[in-house]
Amino acid sequence: MVLELGGNAPVIIDEDADIEDAVQRVVFGAFYQSGQSCISVQRILVHEKIYNIFRDKLIVETKKLKMGNPKEESTFIGPMISEQEATRLEGWINSALKNGARLLCGGKRKGVMLEATLLENVSPMERVCTEEAFGPIAILAPFSSFDEALKEANQSQFGLQAGIFTRDIYKSMKAWDELEVGGVVIGDVPSWRVDNMPYGGVKESGLGREGVRFAMEDMTEIRMLVLRTKN
Repeated sequence: MVLELGGNAPVIIDEDADIEDAVQRVVFGAFYQSGQSCISVQRILVHEKIYNIFRDKLIVETKKLKMGNPKEESTFIGPMISEQEATRLEGWINSALKNGARLLCGGKRKGVMLEATLLENVSPMERVCTEEAFGPIAILAPFSSFDEALKEANQSQFGLQAGIFTRDIYKSMKAWDELEVGGVVIGDVPSWRVDNMPYGGVKESGLGREGVRFAMEDMTEIRMLVLRTKN
């Protein structure tokens, strides 16, 4: 049995990151397919030294995303899978706001359409923090040390993939050692994948790995022949 059960993907933006590049990749990672991907960027952890500038640039780029008919090439944010799911996520947003979160952009729903939404100052007890959103929403939070960011990234029942933006190879390897996920992507968002990767997660994110090699192994019936000969 192979199970891929979703995630709550974090991305860490360290103080030495290329901010412009990181912003563009995070916008894509959080909102492609209207966030309806198990490795969609949901939690954005940004070093406090660059938090304000990163946040402001991310808001500007997020507001540029066109919402509408997905058959139009210029559309980036399309409908959610159902109005029920859009309503669910709208409820999560409203709950976070009621309990002290700040809405940076988006947050409005019309039928199955939900705007690309960014929140900050979200309580860690809110469902948008602890569960899989599977929609066009991401939350931002600052951190003061890389170790703190790794600890925060691990504060999840899920463990599919994580992204790290840093130019420090030692921090990259520390992330590889300590993050409780099936895949660590350095220099990009956790949303990046190709079909031949050993893709899968730990904890509540599933069991086993996808990918050509692993699919062949998992779907092959192993047989054994025992042959005894008399002396």
